[in-house]
This record gives sequence, C-alpha cells and structure tokens, in this order.
Amino acid sequence: MTETNEQITPLQAFTPIIFLVVMLACSVYLFGSDSSYGANQIALILATCVTALVARRSGISWRQAQEGIVHGIGVGLGPTLILLSVGMLIGTWILCGTVPAMIFYGVQILDPGIFYAASAIICAIVAVSIGSSWTVAGTLGIGLMGIAGSFDLSPAITAGAIISGAYFGDKLSPMSDTTNLASAATGVDLFDHIRHMLWTTIPSFAIALLIFSLIGSSEGTTPEQIQALQQSLSSEFSIGPHLLLPLLLMLGLVFKRFPAFPSIVISALTGAVFAVIFQPEQVQKLAGDSGDLAMGFVLLKGVWIALFDGYTANSGNEFLDALLSKGGMSSMLNTVWLIISALGFGGVLERTGILAYLLGLALRGVKSVGSLIVTTVVTCIGTNILAADQFIAVALPGRMFKDAYTDKNLSRLNLSRTLEDSATLTSALIPWNTCGAYMSATLGVATISYAPYAFFNLLCPLMAIFYGFIHFALKPASYDLSGPAAVTDS
Repeated sequence: MTETNEQITPLQAFTPIIFLVVMLACSVYLFGSDSSYGANQIALILATCVTALVARRSGISWRQAQEGIVHGIGVGLGPTLILLSVGMLIGTWILCGTVPAMIFYGVQILDPGIFYAASAIICAIVAVSIGSSWTVAGTLGIGLMGIAGSFDLSPAITAGAIISGAYFGDKLSPMSDTTNLASAATGVDLFDHIRHMLWTTIPSFAIALLIFSLIGSSEGTTPEQIQALQQSLSSEFSIGPHLLLPLLLMLGLVFKRFPAFPSIVISALTGAVFAVIFQPEQVQKLAGDSGDLAMGFVLLKGVWIALFDGYTANSGNEFLDALLSKGGMSSMLNTVWLIISALGFGGVLERTGILAYLLGLALRGVKSVGSLIVTTVVTCIGTNILAADQFIAVALPGRMFKDAYTDKNLSRLNLSRTLEDSATLTSALIPWNTCGAYMSATLGVATISYAPYAFFNLLCPLMAIFYGFIHFALKPASYDLSGPAAVTDS
C-alpha cells in the first residue's frame, strides 16, 4: 500500500522529481543512448538520497526511508531471477540453433512487393525470439535500411516499420526487460501479463501491417543481402525445423500456465541439450582451448559458457556476428542494475509519502475507468518526456497506480498492459529519450521523421484508451486473487 504523509508540501514533493529530471537530462546530454548503461543509475541513486534528505523535513528518518528502498527493491527480486534465466535462455538458444533457425525462416517472408509490412514482420519475429528492440534495430534494422536504400524506398517509412516490428516482439517476449519490469512493478504474473497484452497488441499490429501494405512497394527483387544472411546461417549452424522445438516447448509451458522462472530455465537447459546433440562443433568452438579435457567436459564447458556469458559468433560476417553475439546471465546485469535503482527510488517515494501526494494530483480528475486509463497513459508519456528513459516510465507509474486500479475494481493486469501500451511504446518516439536517441542514431533517420510512421507504437496507447471507455477486455480486481496464476503483492 502507498504511504500517506500529510506533512508533505508541494516543494518537498517536487524537489526530488525536479532533481531527477535535471540529472537525467544531463545524463542523456552527456552520454546519449549509452545513458542507461550506468549514468541513469547514478542519477536514480542520487535522487533516492535527495528524497530521503527532503523527507527528514517531514519527520521521516533515514531508517524509515531505507526500509522503503529495500521494500521497493524487494518487489523486483522475483523478476530479477527471471531476467537472469532469460540470459541463460538466449545463450543456449543461439548456440543450439533455435534463434538462427527462427531468423533463417523468418527472412523468407520478405517480399519486395510488401517490403514495409514484411520488414515489420521479420523484425517482430526476431524481437520475440531475443526480447530486445534495440538489438533488432541495431542488427536486422541496419540491414533492412540498407536494402531499402538500394531500392530507393523511404528511409522514414522503413524505420517506422522496423521500430513497429521490433517493439511488437519486444512487448510480447518473456525475454524482454520492459515486459519483466512491467509485471514486476505491478505485481502480476509475467505470462498472465503477456496474454492480457494480446488484446491491444494484436489489433494494433494488424492495423499497422494493413497500413504498411497499403503504402506498399514494388521495386526490386529478392535482396542479395537476405540470401547471403541465410547462407551464412547455414554455414555456421545445421539449420532445420527441429531446432524450433525448444521454442514450442516453452510455448507449451506458457499455454499450460507453468510458472515463468522454471519454464525459462527448463527451456534454456533444453537448448543446452540440443546444442550438444545438433551443434557440437559450435559448442567446442565456444569452449575454446580446453587442453586435454575429455570431449564430454569440452561440451559441458561450451554450454556452461553459453549459460553465463552467452554466445560469441565468429563467422566473418559482421552483420551475423553482431546479431548472434549475445546472451548469458552476464548480459542481464545492467538491466538488473537499472531495475534495482528505479525500484529503489520508487520505494523511497512511496515510503516518504511523496508518491501518495503526486498520485493524488494525478488522480484528481479521474472519475471513471476510461479517465483512469487516460491518466495512466498521459502519466507514462509524460514520464518518458521528462525522465527520458522507458524503464523509469514503466516502474514509477506502475508503483503509483496499483491501488487506484484496485479501487476501480480493476485487475492490476490492466495496469501492466497500459504501462506497456504507453510507456514502452512511446519511448522510441521522443527524440531525447534514450530509446528515441538510440533508434535515430542506429537507423540514421531523425526521430521526428520516422515517428509518424511507427504506426504500431502510435496505435497501442489509443487502443488502450478506447478499451477503457468502452469497458472492453478489462479484467476485474477479483482476478488478481482467483486467477490461474494469482500472485501476492510483497
């Protein structure tokens, strides 16, 4: 529950927020798209300290503030285990050929006659498999932009299609850090959260694909770059439909409502077994110089490296190497760092009563379910604009609005979905946000140029608001206690 403190004044409430905004603005200015890799964490930690100092003016001791910080961080410990296991999953799925197979078959969808729509679909498939919109944009996105340039297609529309597909996959992937963060901040089950997002995500993406298809493109033939990518994949891995079995296993576990953490660990270990059976040469290569170790221990060492440090591709194809060199528990440590910092700041805001004060201001005009969802969307977009980071835009409103949704007899799944519909998806549309800055720099298109064509990102917040006013696809609060994956709020 959110703490209340009648002694909080407007100056005390807004001082930490202003301090954080200034610090984050400096962070983005100095470090650009790299600001999420340490600079923003420092800003959050310092803002946490400022909040504790300000709270002393209203009688909150450091011990009480620290309790709030610890409680806030505690909310994210379960998802932290999931994130670490996701790192394991990515590493072994690349090593065993599951991710390469998904890419190999996914790029076959590309047809020059529907280039924009096909680009969105390809990016969506890969983003679901690896859970990172940034990685997709920085690898497949660059290749697709090059292909578009060779056909004299619009770079702005191509970038919009890439971002639409990348964020579709990122949003629905259990490997995504924002997806895990949204479920953590609201205290809902990860897979329940993903299933509930389908109501807004699938229609929005379908409309976006329709628009991209109507825009169309008919220039060129099948790009040689795609064929070269498939040849490189085939030369590095033994590609076949059987490599998709680990993916099907995980989907089956999700369908059976198996808990997220063991589902991902089981799927990761299945990938390790598949790697030993179907890609032994790649496992040995990853193991490196193993001296006089028996072959069994060499294979064990290779899959063990994939689990904790991910896969490193050395094919000689720079594009393919960048696409496949990732994964492992270590790859998730920066995200864990950022989540701990953000949730710690949210926890001290909550414990000191500042969060309750800001919540009261935000909810002052809320009279209905529709207006509550509008307020959530506006708050998330505003946080993206002011704080310049999607993780903060997910974590802080997620903490703020939990009780408000319960008061309106709404499940927190509705909140977690709205957080993703607004905070996650609009981050790439703001030039000074870390996501907008990264996408612009990576794809070589100004944010203001591609934003009107990122149809999926634009449609999802509107879909969430529309559902709120017509009371469609909204779960009641009773689902949080009686649902098949009911959780308790720590």
